[in-house]
Amino acid sequence: MALSSLTMFLVIATIFLPSIAMAKEFVVGDDHGWTTHFDYQAWAADKTFLVGDTLVFKYAVGEHNVFKVNGTAFQSCTVPPASEALSTGSDSIVLATPGRKWYICGVGQHCNSGQKLVITVQSQTLPPILPPSTAPAPSPVQHLPHFGRWVPKKLLTIFH
Repeated sequence: MALSSLTMFLVIATIFLPSIAMAKEFVVGDDHGWTTHFDYQAWAADKTFLVGDTLVFKYAVGEHNVFKVNGTAFQSCTVPPASEALSTGSDSIVLATPGRKWYICGVGQHCNSGQKLVITVQSQTLPPILPPSTAPAPSPVQHLPHFGRWVPKKLLTIFH
């Protein structure tokens, strides 16, 4: 029966850990980076962005910048105050919440020339948890005396 407890633990770990550990990093524009004359809508079209993923905007310092804006500012290319610009040339943004996200370049007419990105971030999905009435009842722990000395009985009840 010890094997079944270990198996249950591994099943649970296999279900939950990938969603935590599998966050992706997306270099915006891939090898082109964050630049003018590139179709960012086409670039994003075949990608799935999840909460926890990271966008990396790569560009030559001083030639571009990155602003996170709302949908209205995105459509009109309204540039926020310069103090809100990301301008390191390798700006990382962790996608912390689901929903639409808008980014523009605030240099010159770059946004109006198409240097802007809109994406939709999706929630991490977890498998459904069965209600207690459909989960199998825990079996007694008495038949595992060698585990009882060093593993709390509540833990054995959960994973047994």
